[in-house]
Amino acid sequence: MIVLLPKGVTATGDPVLEILRNNKIVAVVGISAKPHRASNEIATYLKESGYRLIGVNPNETSVLGEKCYARLQDVPETVEIVDIFRKAEDVAPVVDDAIEKGAKVIWMQLGIENRVAAEKALAAGMTVVMDACMMVEHRKRLRQLSS
Repeated sequence: MIVLLPKGVTATGDPVLEILRNNKIVAVVGISAKPHRASNEIATYLKESGYRLIGVNPNETSVLGEKCYARLQDVPETVEIVDIFRKAEDVAPVVDDAIEKGAKVIWMQLGIENRVAAEKALAAGMTVVMDACMMVEHRKRLRQLSS
């Protein structure tokens, strides 16, 4: 896991815990309605854990009882975390959209790293997490998040 903080932000303890505690609106880019897909399993977990879930996938209209949007720019509400389930080479346009949307955090799921996109997000004042599963990291911190 790689966590990058924008200039001027100092890590206080566990930055991932702070992200999970202070940001509750998650856009899942690349979400799938298929229950056997990782994006669906993780989105289900996040929703059951109290996060506001917003699906982004042009091939889906609804996932987990939530309206799905074709693009991040189509989402009519605030987005705090953009959780990306796309190949590393497809991350840059998602980051551009997240910057335009005013998101606070870019989260690239396990196995996904894009340094160029991460640097762009950092320059825009966003926190970046790469190569980490949001569900796994949430479970690791469940006790702290519950208190």
